[in-house]
Amino acid sequence: MKPDVDLTLLKGGRHRLLTLDSRLFEFAAGRNWPAAEPILPRLSRSANHGVLWFATAAAMAASRTPRSRRAAARGLASLTLASLTINTLGKRSVRRTRPVLDSVPRVRQLKRQPITTSFPSGHSASAAAFATGVALESPAWGAAVAPIAWSVALSRVYTGVHFPSDVLAGAALGAGAAFAVRGLVPTRAQVVPPARPRAQVPALPDGEGLVMVANTASGTADRVRALHDGLPLAEIVECEPTDVRVELEKAAARATVLGVCGGDGTVNAAAEIALRHDVPLAVLPGGTLNHFAYDLGVEGARDLTRAVRRGEAVRVDAGRFTSDGREGVFVNACSLGVYPELVRERERWSRRIGGWPAGVLGALRVLRADRHPLEAEFRGRARPLWLLFVGNGTYHRMGLTPGRRTDLADGRFDVRVVHGGRRPALRLLAAAVAGPLTLPQRGDPHPAHAAVQVGRLHLSGVAPGTLLAYDGEVTDVEGEVTLEKLPEALTVYRPLPGN
Repeated sequence: MKPDVDLTLLKGGRHRLLTLDSRLFEFAAGRNWPAAEPILPRLSRSANHGVLWFATAAAMAASRTPRSRRAAARGLASLTLASLTINTLGKRSVRRTRPVLDSVPRVRQLKRQPITTSFPSGHSASAAAFATGVALESPAWGAAVAPIAWSVALSRVYTGVHFPSDVLAGAALGAGAAFAVRGLVPTRAQVVPPARPRAQVPALPDGEGLVMVANTASGTADRVRALHDGLPLAEIVECEPTDVRVELEKAAARATVLGVCGGDGTVNAAAEIALRHDVPLAVLPGGTLNHFAYDLGVEGARDLTRAVRRGEAVRVDAGRFTSDGREGVFVNACSLGVYPELVRERERWSRRIGGWPAGVLGALRVLRADRHPLEAEFRGRARPLWLLFVGNGTYHRMGLTPGRRTDLADGRFDVRVVHGGRRPALRLLAAAVAGPLTLPQRGDPHPAHAAVQVGRLHLSGVAPGTLLAYDGEVTDVEGEVTLEKLPEALTVYRPLPGN
């Protein structure tokens, strides 16, 4: 008899919940909310197919701060997962009919009523997923988006297309999707670069002794101004790209700390000069990608100001290449194959159409061109290569999204290879989607691409005129090309966690 009693209790509880749900719906329908009439129905329609959230993400990304872009991307990823879950599982699992609209004033009702089942609310799930995903990456943006998301969820009851429990369930699923995305791709706050090996550097409370050279072509005025507000005694030298190296040499000769603000090429020049003069480096991100600064944990003037004031710094690895009497230093990566050509195309177009559009156009032009793969002897075998990427430190999650390094002093090069063969565009795209290149298991190399981590790399048989790109700069190499690590060679200011 007990199972029958339990089943009866369960049915009774379910009936009471549904009755309460219907009463709450009728209560909301009977309330007079004049201020909401011109807003909530329009807001509800604007969220159809995620249009409202895609527009919000675009506005966030337009602010051009790295945290805003990450928050926008995380919000959209969370929304996508929530939508897939609702449409494939949620709507098909519980086939609940929509509320009857008799008690809902006609002025509130949507012109086009949804035809899918009622439970759970897809709009509420998308709103909660986007808002929660944004908040997990940027609490400030999350606070700005949350009232909009809450209003969208409320609008689904207000317009009569959902019961309150539909909205609550959808919101819970959406928030869960955002946390699931965070589990797959941790936020930057979760993955803090290790604060080692620490370096002894001078603390400059007012910035006296810091000489910051800023490349004006990178649009650095606002960043430099913010830095000067925090470090009023720092010397700021703004110059054109053609004068950057000369000004960096002058600054290194008189500075206690050499500062640089600009893109990857500018930072590369400063790193090479800081190594030669044996002075610590302070990097303020001022370019399009800013891989080195962001991987250090320096996202803007506030981070750098804190580190300089407190004297917080670490030692990081640098890479060096040599070939036929030429040599260069890199802190991010160097590569041969199609990428150096892409860099040249990007530089050709960037001043006309901007950095990111120029990168896309450059990739299209390079991949459509008729060319032959690079021929070189690599790891004892002569082989054709479409791309040889050598990262200064191990990159994580490489693929269609930019990779990140969490340890800049691991003593290793991250070597990623796309082998030669037919249809280079497809091979490169496949490698990017696969993430080239997550490291293959030993003895099981991928036929199109592979990866290995080494402390030194030697190439031979490189044809004259072969292009090599390093930190956004491009040079010619030929014959023998050697790449070696300079372990913990460069001292760089960065805020230390927990301080």
